[in-house]
Amino acid sequence: MALATGAADAAGQEEQKVLRYSFEIAETGFDPAQISDLYSRNVTANLFDAPLRFAWLGLPGTPEPNTAAALPEVSADFRVFTVTIRPGIYFADDEAFGGQRRELVAADYVYSIKRIADPRWKSPSFGELEEAHIVGLQALREQALKSGKFDYDREIEGLQTLDRYRFRFRLERASPRFANGLADPSIFGAVAREVVERYGDQIMAHPVGTGPFRLAQWRRSSRIVLERNPGYREERFPVAPESASEQQKRLAQQFAGRRLPMIDRVEISPIEESQPRWLAFLNGEHDLLERMPRDLIPLALSGTRSTPVLQRKHIQTYRSPEIDVALIAYNVENPTIGGYTAEKVALRRALNLGLDTDELIRSIYKYQAFPAQTLVQPGVYGYDPQLHTENGDYDPVRANALLDLYGYRRGADGWRTLPDGSALELEVNVEPDQRSRLTSEIFQRSFHALGVRVGFKTGKWPENLRLAQSGQFQIWFLAMSASGPDSEGIFRLGYSGAIGGFDLSRMAMPDFDREYRAFKELPDGPQRLELVHSMATLLVAYAPYKAIVHRYKLALAYPWVQGFYNAPFIRDWWRYIDVDAPMQARGAP
Repeated sequence: MALATGAADAAGQEEQKVLRYSFEIAETGFDPAQISDLYSRNVTANLFDAPLRFAWLGLPGTPEPNTAAALPEVSADFRVFTVTIRPGIYFADDEAFGGQRRELVAADYVYSIKRIADPRWKSPSFGELEEAHIVGLQALREQALKSGKFDYDREIEGLQTLDRYRFRFRLERASPRFANGLADPSIFGAVAREVVERYGDQIMAHPVGTGPFRLAQWRRSSRIVLERNPGYREERFPVAPESASEQQKRLAQQFAGRRLPMIDRVEISPIEESQPRWLAFLNGEHDLLERMPRDLIPLALSGTRSTPVLQRKHIQTYRSPEIDVALIAYNVENPTIGGYTAEKVALRRALNLGLDTDELIRSIYKYQAFPAQTLVQPGVYGYDPQLHTENGDYDPVRANALLDLYGYRRGADGWRTLPDGSALELEVNVEPDQRSRLTSEIFQRSFHALGVRVGFKTGKWPENLRLAQSGQFQIWFLAMSASGPDSEGIFRLGYSGAIGGFDLSRMAMPDFDREYRAFKELPDGPQRLELVHSMATLLVAYAPYKAIVHRYKLALAYPWVQGFYNAPFIRDWWRYIDVDAPMQARGAP
């Protein structure tokens, strides 16, 4: 049993409010410094607090204070950012604190950010910090690489604790949108030094933060349970700003004054196969299906209307464009598929032109997607819905002509060889679920139509991510969601400074790197938009990736789930959701 909160405080004891749903891919762990996958980050966003957050109500991607007392103080040259933390915020209780309440202080953020630079943790997020050019941080890391130990107590000019509640960043270069990164709790959430030192290499299984929930149970790749953090600070449902939509204004009115979080427990079951995930929801084992399996969309929608089974159960539907891109990453360091010479680029361009995107949209996405022209996602800075590029074309005739022109000749058996006459054989890394198997069949038919042999290597998503980040792959099919309103994140896929992290293709082109650095330093405006176009054009021309589609997201929820909507860029949405426990207990008709 849990105490009712907010407007229902006087009602006494209520049934515990539990949100049950599934992930379509298993998590990797819960240490902000070590994770990069979407599903782990969705959990850590609800365990840890960043100084800022994106507003739940209002224009998508609007930063607002979270643990900070206000938005950062920013110097006129966008190089100095000073953050003040609110007093009276505490970590969840843990043995690491020796039975004492542990207040969040500025030094916790300084320590947590330094951890990302510590080579011991091999943080995939270090590239972001490196690109920020925090004064002295790279030198501190290099010292650790030489000595084998990171000196957390060494002060650096670029990351300083000013007093108990204030800390400051000083950057070598201008970074007008630097503060937006401080709104992502899944990476920049505060971690206490005592916790890391107590659990060491087991820290992935022992997340202790200041967020609204804490980890209660974890069986890797099987079950994740979070419970309300009893020491969470007093926080109320937000007031709708003038920019709020009508739906958001209704939510603000419905939950006015309610204390957050409104639910007591979240139970997550990773289910990688779409059919079992759908049935678990349809049978009432889960309350929410955050992403309806796209291969099963016809079971939920008939045109734009809910199917009779959903109507009978009063299931709510939420359809909206997803701010993402499904893509193919090519390893440009691989001797077969990689390289920058004309014949190597031609091979990747031919594969891109020969991939049957139309069939993918029909068979895999059930028309809940549209062809991508570049990697830039709808809804982020610089996206142009009128743009058309070669990347968006399906043209097997042109693809075959490219291969012929650059010496990829067909043998008597119909299979092409490399220009030097050796065998041309490709390998695509895929996941073991049904959707990936169906996607593989389309890839195989598309590439075979070009006379290109292709095989498939199956592994779970976390393992495929590890292989990609270490350069041990040829081709990988995946999707990338935007974590904020700027397109900087998607262009990091081509920046050589992010090799080993976000630059999955391992592309290293001086021209692109130069434009990317300028893009980061410029304020928004015509010159920066021109760089969006130029960088997107370079990625299409050299083809380290194939941007396949942008997808629509369809979420389903039973009527006892209240307050949910598809909110862009926000991972920590569990706090804003309510569950009608008596209705949940009765179940759907």
